[in-house]
Amino acid sequence: MALNDSQVVEIKKQLLGQIENFPEDKRVQAEAQINAMDVAQLEEFLKANDLVKGDKGGESCPFCSIVSGNIPSTKIGENSSAIAILEINPISKGHALIIPKKHVESPDKIPEDLKNLVREISEKLKSKFSPKDILVKSANMFGHEVVNLLPVYTNETMDSKKNQATPEELSKLKSELDLALKVVKEVKPEKVEEKSDIQKISEEDTWLPVRIP
Repeated sequence: MALNDSQVVEIKKQLLGQIENFPEDKRVQAEAQINAMDVAQLEEFLKANDLVKGDKGGESCPFCSIVSGNIPSTKIGENSSAIAILEINPISKGHALIIPKKHVESPDKIPEDLKNLVREISEKLKSKFSPKDILVKSANMFGHEVVNLLPVYTNETMDSKKNQATPEELSKLKSELDLALKVVKEVKPEKVEEKSDIQKISEEDTWLPVRIP
């Protein structure tokens, strides 16, 4: 794994974003730790926190590591092209990520079958939680395209505040959505009107798991 200057800047930005909800004393300490890291220290930090696989594994992408199971996640759906997981720092209840199983580097290369999983998970979210709308937006991190599914209950956007979810909360949501799947399958298929193609968002809106020592 070798990070260039732009990757270092973006990774640190992601890490700093994940500690916004820390108590002030811990946040200040963590910010100082992150900002002081050089390239070698940042690479070791990512490996120590299971954000990348070791060099022998040949992967330096956390999303590929999620797909392969080397980073744990709460999976709520899967098909031949992608997996769906719950966001660990959700903006709203049911915030989910659709991750291509292959390392897809641009929106135009997202497999067509991924869109079927987007529709399936969207229907599960609508069936169980009744949001006003669901935002569907893609993002690129570590060169891997992922798709955000964000339920909108009031006026949430991808710029809204994120909240850290506990493992217990994620497990409960998964159970609720697994039940919702049965309801969705009983509904007769009908043509889904797509408002637009998957939209692009910047890297700072993407998910990145982190544990600060």
